[in-house]
Amino acid sequence: MKTWQKVLVPTVISLAIGGAYLLIVWRHRENPGVMGQQPQEQHLTADDVAVVRMEFPQHFDDVKELEGKSVWMKNGYTMPYYPYSGGRVEFSQPAGLIPAAHRLEIKKAIKTAAQPSVRDNIEHGDRQVMVVFTLPDREDQFATPVGFLQGREEHYFCDLLFYYDDPHAIYSNWPKDTWTTIDAHEIKPGMSELQTRMAIGMKASPDGQLEGSRTVDYDMNGKHYLVTYRGNHATTIQR
Repeated sequence: MKTWQKVLVPTVISLAIGGAYLLIVWRHRENPGVMGQQPQEQHLTADDVAVVRMEFPQHFDDVKELEGKSVWMKNGYTMPYYPYSGGRVEFSQPAGLIPAAHRLEIKKAIKTAAQPSVRDNIEHGDRQVMVVFTLPDREDQFATPVGFLQGREEHYFCDLLFYYDDPHAIYSNWPKDTWTTIDAHEIKPGMSELQTRMAIGMKASPDGQLEGSRTVDYDMNGKHYLVTYRGNHATTIQR
């Protein structure tokens, strides 16, 4: 067999196999039979495709990169914050829980040992990692935990705690009056579960797994809301 024949024969065989495979796939899609049901068309909303940036911090230096930047609280009304003065975190004087979608101006990242009696939703480990921040229109500094160090291991939860971009810009498709309600930390009929969380926080107990079709009990710093959703719109709100 000549050289060109040695090259041509395997090529023809490969093309034939590939063509047969494509024909089988095409026929299966045209006539899937009992095994192949047509998948339901998936409708993505503007909220589904909104870009929520993640940073995936692995080391203390990654957290330090937040210094001088703004973040917005994603996990609203779950994280305590404490006065920070003279290089010390005043654990004995908690300032409260950080509200949902609240802007924090990060000043620095620190490592500190939390007192055993402190319950701040982050493991203590050998030391906690905290961010020191100011609130809009205030000069006082506060600190809240974002991770912990245990031996040579480092654990950080910044991506769960913070938006790195203004949520007003992330969800710019929401109506202005909806944002006005959210910024006032109130809720109203018609709001989605995401919008409700943005307003009154993440501390919630749902009665089902299907978001948008269930009843959820929210605890906003001791104030309870019982909200029922249908079609991912709040239909009834009990305070």
